[in-house]
Amino acid sequence: MDSLTMCMLCPRACGVNRNAGIRGLCGADNTVWVARAALHQWEEPPISGTCGSGAIFFTHCTLGCVFCQNRQISRREDIGAPVTISRLSEIFFELAAQGAHNLNLVTGTHYTPQIEAALRQAKAKGLTLPVVWNSSGYEKAETLQRLDGLIDIYLPDYKYYSSYYAEKYSHAADYPETAREAICEMLRQTGAPVCGADGILQKGVLIRHLMLPGLGGDTAQVLRSIAEQWGGHVLVSLLRQYTPFGMDDWPELNRKLSDAEYSQAVEWMQSLGLTGFIQERESISESFIPAFTGEGV
Repeated sequence: MDSLTMCMLCPRACGVNRNAGIRGLCGADNTVWVARAALHQWEEPPISGTCGSGAIFFTHCTLGCVFCQNRQISRREDIGAPVTISRLSEIFFELAAQGAHNLNLVTGTHYTPQIEAALRQAKAKGLTLPVVWNSSGYEKAETLQRLDGLIDIYLPDYKYYSSYYAEKYSHAADYPETAREAICEMLRQTGAPVCGADGILQKGVLIRHLMLPGLGGDTAQVLRSIAEQWGGHVLVSLLRQYTPFGMDDWPELNRKLSDAEYSQAVEWMQSLGLTGFIQERESISESFIPAFTGEGV
């Protein structure tokens, strides 16, 4: 993959030669590592449906949030198993055969060239499932353009409005403007959300915002920004599933979200006329974090 010789795929633009075995800031070289490929029931209803989403969790990440619930696979250690482009294409069909409503590519930005090749290979062989690009939102629009026509549903995070919090908790002061530009490109590619007769999302953008304790003001700004820029052209998922573990170095985040904090955010979301999804209190659980044992790889 030529684009890995001086890698500029993500906003970090570290420029290393991943083809020479050098790891980028994401933690990956040119080998694709998959930590899990299985039906996943814990996405939003129009993604998971009744049968589950065919989720492929890629190892490593371009962002590095201090509170990452998938930190087992998002850091520099290779977790799961290495896969070739052909094997990745095979996994797509295996998940389809299991009854997946869609293919759900989780945190694959740093493997965009390989994923692009695998999708083209699979589609040439008759793959018809909708494809979900499930990401942190920390994306370059130019990299997303490589996926135009291959991705049906974009499922990005919009984590922060404030560059201060973005730097403090994700080491990426440019996150807010970068995510907004990325979401604009995603929406350009998919258009407004479209669901099938069964209620399963077929195309569109569903923006996630994970509330963090004490950052209600930033959440309000995120929701207002979504309403002002994209309004009824996107769906919104307001997440309350933040689960603190191993957060001793970040005492302000070492607690669960309060009912009052989340209720206030739900009111803001409704007052802004945003359409989407909220979570019940039961969603606060580490049980929602799957086991990354290389299943299905």
